[in-house]
Amino acid sequence: MTASIFDQLRLLHVGPRDFVEILIVAFVLYRVLLLIQGTRAVQMLIGIVVLVLVYVIAWIAKLTMITYLLELVFTYGAFAALIVFQPELRAGLAHLGQSRVTRFFRRMEEVEVAEEVAEAVERLARSGIGAIIVFEREMALGDYIESGSEMQAKVSADLVATIFTPYSPLHDGAVILRGDTIIGAGCILPLSQAPLADRSLGTRHRAAIGLSQETDAIVVVVSEETSTISVALAGRLTRNLSPSQVRDLVSGRPARTTAEHPVAQLPA
Repeated sequence: MTASIFDQLRLLHVGPRDFVEILIVAFVLYRVLLLIQGTRAVQMLIGIVVLVLVYVIAWIAKLTMITYLLELVFTYGAFAALIVFQPELRAGLAHLGQSRVTRFFRRMEEVEVAEEVAEAVERLARSGIGAIIVFEREMALGDYIESGSEMQAKVSADLVATIFTPYSPLHDGAVILRGDTIIGAGCILPLSQAPLADRSLGTRHRAAIGLSQETDAIVVVVSEETSTISVALAGRLTRNLSPSQVRDLVSGRPARTTAEHPVAQLPA
């Protein structure tokens, strides 16, 4: 029997494609092990390995009943594994979504959205119309969306400018963006309780600073009184921005010649 196995191995023709497949499989297994390292999935994986070893021993020893029972476990265990490993699978898919390829397409999307918003705030500032536009990032803003009207509309300069037109049903509140989609309008944001160094700042600016203190969102504000454009991030307000500087800040590029004003003094 041993001789026949070696004879079969000698008949194998290993080519470059086989080496490539082996490397790919090894890399995938390595990434999976890195993903589950330090989680409960490691203990479960060890348990599965133990069951496989028991199955091999039972098959060699011809323990029919044990072999049959383990075959049943392996047959239906795949469905159970999908449920048990659901958090790890979800984390793995999220990690896959952060690959370089997907980041490239997401980067293109961010640039397009930044262009549309920059054009919208330029129109609004020129017309002296107040606005507050929120960019959702890692932290979900579902609670704030519920305070307004939920939407599912692709971001465009025309739509954003229309929403903030005076006397429209949704103009008195914030627009919230997720990716390239407007997911909420007329939303109420928390007002900052920190003392402001500049008393000329109104409710929109307080709301922008307040949300940026509680979340990682980027908030763009157009002042109705002065027609100036500001951006709030991490509790700080950058004022007197041009539309091109807003575009750079929103798309993740460093804005040119921006001046950051610590108008919100956070309590210790």
